[in-house]
Amino acid sequence: MPARGEWVVLLDKEGNKYLVRVEDRELQTNLGVLNLRELEGLEFGQKLRTHLGEEFHVLPPSLPDLFEKLKRGPQVVLPKDAAQVVAHTGVGPGDLVVDGGTGSGFLAIFLGNLVRPDGRVYTYEIREDFVKLAEENIERAGLAGVVTVKRKDIYSGIDETDVDLVTLDVPEPQQVVPHAERALRVGGYLAAFTPCVETLQLLCQALRAHRFAGVKTIECLVREILVRPGATRPSTEMLAHTSYLTFARRI
Repeated sequence: MPARGEWVVLLDKEGNKYLVRVEDRELQTNLGVLNLRELEGLEFGQKLRTHLGEEFHVLPPSLPDLFEKLKRGPQVVLPKDAAQVVAHTGVGPGDLVVDGGTGSGFLAIFLGNLVRPDGRVYTYEIREDFVKLAEENIERAGLAGVVTVKRKDIYSGIDETDVDLVTLDVPEPQQVVPHAERALRVGGYLAAFTPCVETLQLLCQALRAHRFAGVKTIECLVREILVRPGATRPSTEMLAHTSYLTFARRI
């Protein structure tokens, strides 16, 4: 049963979604007005009705739901790219992760959700305004005990040792490669996001000059398939290039 102040997802018959808190207020929707105070007496899976009798399913929020309510500052790592980090590194519960270039904190939150409860994510950021924004988002995602934001330039070094994964979303990732080499355990992974080919080339040169093997670069393109009776086809819109993703393993 959701408690006052908690986040809840409301889903209507058309698939429209609302992420709301349980509180004393009304929510205007295209299907009528919802009294959010009435959520306190419901269980997840039950329905909340508008003043017009239209029903909304009451669901617990998932991390993708929460991402939609997090505050954005700089460009964020999208789920399609963050998921590739999981597929290529196997990051999971109990792992120690260092994240270079916090930004809004989206990638750090994504990773924190994977490594909890016993793992930790230390994310480095030099801008004070981004540090504050990321900390607010991490708190909202319920991961303050897992993800720590450090106001430090990752170009100057990495404090942690025996690290399982280092992720980099910084302008010059090649500068961090020597620090990542020292911080990672043998067999640990480095994953870097680079928007342009020139930076990608410098990164790969640095990786091959240090103790890294299996250097591999991909990009992830996503296109929805529109399923309709007798008219199923690919969407004309596509989420295409956002970044080159490079992976390497510490040897």
